[in-house]
Amino acid sequence: MKETVLRTSPIFPIIKQELIDYPTAGNISYLWGFGSLAGICLVIQLVTGIFLAMHYTPHIDLAFDSVEHIMRDVNYGWLLRYTHSNGASMFFIVVYIHIGRNIYYGSYLYPRRLLFASGIVIFLLMMGTGFIGYVLPWGQMSFWGATVITNLVTVVPFIGEDIVHWLWGGFSVDNATLNRFFSLHYLLPFIIVALVALHLILLHLDGSNNPLGFDHHFKVPFYPYLYHKDLFGFLLFVMFFSYFVFFIPNFLGHPDNYIKANPMVTPTHIVPEWYFLPFYAILRSIPNKLNGVIAMLGSILVLFVLFINPVYLKSSLFRARYKITFWSFVCNFLLLGWLGAQPVEYPYTELGYMCFHAHFLYFIVFIPYCNRWDSNFNFFWWPISLIKKVCVWIWKKRVFTGYSLFFFKLEKINTRHFPNFRRTRYFLSHILKVSNRLVWTPWKYTSAMYTVDKTKVW
Repeated sequence: MKETVLRTSPIFPIIKQELIDYPTAGNISYLWGFGSLAGICLVIQLVTGIFLAMHYTPHIDLAFDSVEHIMRDVNYGWLLRYTHSNGASMFFIVVYIHIGRNIYYGSYLYPRRLLFASGIVIFLLMMGTGFIGYVLPWGQMSFWGATVITNLVTVVPFIGEDIVHWLWGGFSVDNATLNRFFSLHYLLPFIIVALVALHLILLHLDGSNNPLGFDHHFKVPFYPYLYHKDLFGFLLFVMFFSYFVFFIPNFLGHPDNYIKANPMVTPTHIVPEWYFLPFYAILRSIPNKLNGVIAMLGSILVLFVLFINPVYLKSSLFRARYKITFWSFVCNFLLLGWLGAQPVEYPYTELGYMCFHAHFLYFIVFIPYCNRWDSNFNFFWWPISLIKKVCVWIWKKRVFTGYSLFFFKLEKINTRHFPNFRRTRYFLSHILKVSNRLVWTPWKYTSAMYTVDKTKVW
């Protein structure tokens, strides 16, 4: 009876079509499970955050003590608090891997540009939510982190000071600031949920990418063929997450945040949470405040530059140079994170300045270079390309008569108008055939592995 009611429910066909029978590429790897893990992390953060808000007091005199009350007096309050605080770190770990997988396999290209753009918007909202959530415990790092980051708004010309005072609700970070941050921290996750729903709609409209980087007709239902990959990844994630919650719950936090906020005492080193450290390193690597803020925001918004770099070979499986540059970018990003936690002194600032340039060069120079190389194999064979253009121009000008010079394949030259051109004909034919092998043969083998529809690049 219950099964009949479930099958007749109007929502069951939607669940069956979009989840159980959802057509998925049969060759996807375990890396494709990080999208569903990100959704699970979002649900965990929502549930634990709602229960924590029942016992939290957004007041500068009571906020720190209310957190201690949750830890000591509320039943399983320690579990809620540690799950929520470590869950934010797990959320960012999953999202960073998810974004990296999309860049590695070219999922930002047509037809998934809007899908990737919506994911970057979700990431920006996550960063905002994570920052204002870090302020709520009202420890030393919470207070001074809020003071430093909100002061960055003063770089806005003419109205920067007014915006900062509006954010603070006064002339410094105070009780009004804490109340506003608490309200926003409660509101923004639901906006993220709405954007995640839009993200899923775009995903099901365009379909998932696959390791080969191109759409093919080898689709299988998600259940029962591929759900085990997500299930296996979920079990590993639960073990990893549980180890942090139950054994090292404070490993990813800062010890100064267990000291109540004191506006009269400045910490020796003000650092944000670890998932903001790469961008914080970029911010402080530039002495000029305005340029530092622009560089920090640009280091995130530069992800949108990926859309203007079309390429026929999307996946890194067929692109050795792109693969090398990608892993170099990952190492540089991790190095930026380490530098962000170091003191502002030599040589950390100089290294951060170098890594900051490498971060932008990857998106602005290296990716277009690799795309140009992979889309046009004779990028460095410009002398041979020049010879080809000259020969085609000569052919169009009717200097020679005969058959086509298509792709350097010289079939025949009619020497009726050139009686003494017989030997020159064979010499020129030999040169063109050799150049044809040098330029077009490697691309022929590459294109045999990957059939490209050039009309769908954009």
